[in-house]
Amino acid sequence: MGKEMGELYKMTITAILPAYNEEVSIGSMVLHAKQHADHVVVIDDGSKDRTSEVAQLAGAEVIRHPKNLGKGMSLKTGFEHVAKNGCKVIITMDSDGQHDPDDISKLVAPIFKGEADIVNGSRYMNGTDKNTPFYRRIGQNILDRATNLNAGLHITDTQSGFRAFARHTLPAFKFRSSGLAIESEMLMDAANAGFRIKEVNIGVRYDVDCSSENPIKHGLVVLAHVINDMELNRPLYYFTLPGAISGIIGLAMGLNFLQSFYDGGGLQFGPTLIMILLTLIGTFMVFTGIILHTMSKLINENRKNINRPSNPEPNIVPTVKCDSSNNSWKSS
Repeated sequence: MGKEMGELYKMTITAILPAYNEEVSIGSMVLHAKQHADHVVVIDDGSKDRTSEVAQLAGAEVIRHPKNLGKGMSLKTGFEHVAKNGCKVIITMDSDGQHDPDDISKLVAPIFKGEADIVNGSRYMNGTDKNTPFYRRIGQNILDRATNLNAGLHITDTQSGFRAFARHTLPAFKFRSSGLAIESEMLMDAANAGFRIKEVNIGVRYDVDCSSENPIKHGLVVLAHVINDMELNRPLYYFTLPGAISGIIGLAMGLNFLQSFYDGGGLQFGPTLIMILLTLIGTFMVFTGIILHTMSKLINENRKNINRPSNPEPNIVPTVKCDSSNNSWKSS
């Protein structure tokens, strides 16, 4: 029974591997992923090395960007492509060797069992990963808190690129971010669509050549993106809370001025003007946040109704694969 179920999983899974200058690791990643997935698609994001050639030799389908567009655009290309085939589950994973393709079976199981629409691979479900560099974990803690606050989730590893998606979730993702902020954005899109998100524990290697982007710059870019998204996703935090603080400061200043005036003092023009501005701006922001919060709730409820599948288990249609001699055969 377990062997038959394993074969069913394998025949209905497509793995997407975004890659940029990964000729060293891409071959082994594709070969290993093919042991757990029926179809492997490599999105070569304008690599200047032999990434595409090595991936093709390993048996992957390769889609190449003419120039480097970023991870977000690579995932968008991959999702648009796999939406045309009959796979049931889509896996996304890094191509630098950090992720272990053996964990694919962990990620897809909850979807096939009907327990989740999206499964997030987490390094921190059982506490802090001792292999994670200290400086990385501090930054990730900040990003986790910001992303969870924005999305209304309780995800332990919001920056994980190792995830599984049921086919019916694909239309919900907008891919507004072209870079590494895409991980947080996809969680926010999934939360707004009302999808069931589950986490499973995964292993990660840090002894491989990882992202060349400065981790501080990466963290600041992602954090700025999350805060910017709060404008519509969490307007009470973005507008109402700062507005309330501004209004309270203005009112406190006003009471202090009145007390001073009652005791015989005079009103100074500058501080009085600041008090009036703080009170008016704070009041405006409070009501703006409340109005946007109401609109956001209505929009999200509508999205959930649109994205709720009438049949979460789509029919499997045949897909075409090719062997090393470019002879095609069908798998169903």
